Amino acid sequence: MSEKNDIHAEMSRKNARTGLMVLGVILAMAGLSYASVPLYDAFCRVTGFGGTTQTAESLPDTVLDRVVTIKFNADTHRDLPWYFKPQMREIDVQLGQKGVTAFTARNKTNKPVTGTAIYNVTPLKVGKYFHKVQCFCFDEQTLAANEEVSMPVLFFVDPKMAEDPNMDDVKTITLSYSFFKAETQELDNALEGFYNQ
Repeated sequence: MSEKNDIHAEMSRKNARTGLMVLGVILAMAGLSYASVPLYDAFCRVTGFGGTTQTAESLPDTVLDRVVTIKFNADTHRDLPWYFKPQMREIDVQLGQKGVTAFTARNKTNKPVTGTAIYNVTPLKVGKYFHKVQCFCFDEQTLAANEEVSMPVLFFVDPKMAEDPNMDDVKTITLSYSFFKAETQELDNALEGFYNQ
């Protein structure tokens, strides 16, 4: 009888240990899935993967002779009742030179509406060289009834792009913004697509 109890006790300990290990794996997987979006975002921002641009506090000290054309694109999701367009279609900038543009947004309704913009650059491979110094992306923007605003963007193309032979063919870069109504499934889906490019 004692031997049977010992076997039963040993099996209970093994089952408890196995249960704790499974619980630990589940908790670790949940933690990793929770951290995956910020980690992927950090990866994209460091590498420029998927056309993710960089951010900078200041402009570079060097300006090169090489010129690239920056084109601007603006889209608005059908659920966001805004007019949203670039104020200019394109500009030419030298590598390292400050580029300044702005987008116009207007609420076409008689009530306040909040939107959030996501962005990318194409070709995707230039993301690590395109730096934004000032931008309205990812911040919620609330426009009052019929309000129109100008949203500036300050940027530069890193002079280091000239040292990368994979960038020799880049003459044009397109900076695209897409505005979505804030706190909607469409925005969540767009952000998920942004992080999973």
